[in-house]
Amino acid sequence: MKIVCSKNSLLKGLNTVSRAVPVRTTLDILKCILIKADPEGITLTANDTTLGIETRIPERVQETGTIAIDASLFTNIIRKLPEDDVYIETDADNGVSIKCQKASFAIAGRGTDDFIALPAVDSSSQITVSEFTVKEMINQVIFSIAESDLNAAMAGVYVEVLNNTLKMTTLDGHRISIRVSELKENYEDVSAIVPGKTFSDLSRIINGGLEDEMHLLFSKNHIIFEFGSTRMVSRLIEGQYFRIESMLRSEYETHVKVNKKDFLECLDRSTLFVNENDKKPVILTITDEEMNLKLRSGIGAMNENLFIEKEGQDIKIAFNPRLLMDALRVIEDEEIDIYLVKYNYPCTIKNEEETYTYVVLPVNFTED
Repeated sequence: MKIVCSKNSLLKGLNTVSRAVPVRTTLDILKCILIKADPEGITLTANDTTLGIETRIPERVQETGTIAIDASLFTNIIRKLPEDDVYIETDADNGVSIKCQKASFAIAGRGTDDFIALPAVDSSSQITVSEFTVKEMINQVIFSIAESDLNAAMAGVYVEVLNNTLKMTTLDGHRISIRVSELKENYEDVSAIVPGKTFSDLSRIINGGLEDEMHLLFSKNHIIFEFGSTRMVSRLIEGQYFRIESMLRSEYETHVKVNKKDFLECLDRSTLFVNENDKKPVILTITDEEMNLKLRSGIGAMNENLFIEKEGQDIKIAFNPRLLMDALRVIEDEEIDIYLVKYNYPCTIKNEEETYTYVVLPVNFTED
């Protein structure tokens, strides 16, 4: 194999597929990136058996061939090269020569017989959506994925296509995040639980342009994302997702409208007095036209009032402030609507169109 490619395009491709290289594995071949050179260009592939990514680079191919190269070593070499064309050549013993300007490297490659190819997937359903929409939706729900492995479904994003809407849902036992976006066409209903890591990686890879379209293809065991010259294949999490609708309430005792920026900044100030050993909640006391936020811990105390619009009953309720902040940070509305029932019932933050819904569980509290 003999190829010539620009450092920047090669490095971009390596950074893309490297997200499918496992950090720890007993199979050395999974630590490698497969390079395939054909007359049309170069294909880079990585596969950890759960997530596989391949991307095409339309560079000059002088001799076709394939080679597997240690992903970390190869990427680090390319990253440190000068900004110029990179010449890569392999020999019959899988030796790899890398040259750029006056820099020259020789490393050992591997044969490709043991490399695990991306699975061939027959999709039963496909939708088209903008990269902007996908990236925005991921960032607005990904924070409430559970970090524990106790329940596999909690480590995933529940994706639903319902007629002409795309819906993503996450929950971690303390909160629920739901984001809904309208599609340009009607599609067949389909649902899947996608690993959270897959969506985290996807969000970092895609450009997120409003005019950049991507295709989502669903099968029984996999989801495929196709965008630009990149193809990403992920296994799905097996099993049934939670019955989210039964966890949402339509009735409420108190409705609060508050400036999002003011509320977020006030909650942020309260966290100055929260540490790992003393996780005190912020207590909200809601009365006509005023919300009082109070937090007292071993470090200190804060007491602050916010102007609000309120309908319904007065209420006193406490929350982990960081859970509320996570939701507020991804809401773009200037004012938000908060719906409450009782001190021991979850609060719901949603807009009138319900394109976003965030449900946060309260915590027990005692006032000093």
